[in-house]
Amino acid sequence: MYEPVHLRTFLAVAQTLSFTGAARRLGVRQSTVSQHVRRLESATGRRLFTRDTHSVRLTEDGEAMLGFARSILDAQERAAVFFSGHRPRGRLRFGASEDFVLTRLPEILRTFRSEHPEVDLELTVALSGTLHRRLEAGGLDLVLAKRAASDGPGELVWRDTLGWIGAPRLSPAPDRPVPLIVFPPPGITRAKALEALQSHNRAWRIVCTSTSLSALIAAARAELGVMAHTRGLVPPGLAPVPASAGLPALGDVDFVLLHGHRPGASHGTREAADALAASILAGGDRLHRGGAPL
Repeated sequence: MYEPVHLRTFLAVAQTLSFTGAARRLGVRQSTVSQHVRRLESATGRRLFTRDTHSVRLTEDGEAMLGFARSILDAQERAAVFFSGHRPRGRLRFGASEDFVLTRLPEILRTFRSEHPEVDLELTVALSGTLHRRLEAGGLDLVLAKRAASDGPGELVWRDTLGWIGAPRLSPAPDRPVPLIVFPPPGITRAKALEALQSHNRAWRIVCTSTSLSALIAAARAELGVMAHTRGLVPPGLAPVPASAGLPALGDVDFVLLHGHRPGASHGTREAADALAASILAGGDRLHRGGAPL
């Protein structure tokens, strides 16, 4: 009933919230993406997206289709691997941003390990800026992290908006320095927060610094200050800072996959990196929907 190619296109649009971004990811024309979505909507008899010239959003039926699309494509991939008899093997050094500590990334990695037991997966969790540097130095084979600029390198997994979050009862006074909870350099959200405050001539003071997302969340829950964070990944117990605090907008942030180009990397490593990248892209919406890992 549902063509796999149409389902892959649907997932790409759902994760990037952009027909242009989905076309770039899939290597097809934007008109092809629109055609695939129309055909899937025709097959379901439901509208899956609401869209205008400025935005794309999933409908309730589109949200429901996410799970079905993933299940169908996962089953197809498992069948293809089983009957082909070929499985990637080798050592794969994968780096993930601290942002994913409390998401369903462990679920995606667990599924990948069960389906690719011959891959020796080595996980590194660090700040996005640190992961970019290690990838460039040849220390990692695949990275899932934020990128500083929308036109930077990497395959877009999804785009989200950065916002200010803190304890529900905390609202910084507009006439006082903003108490900041931040990652250390080279944290990308730290840089964006400081740039935004400086450009608006807003005074600030750092009240907590840590490379651990859990530590930053604990400081925020203790009402020590506010932190810049992706709106789609707001941890439990924290909430957006009220507009009355007058904090400046922080703009969007992209989460991307980047492949390493280590000289001498084995064919098996490249195959393993491609397989994990495909798993992350197929289940990318789970990283910012549905809360903590199972």
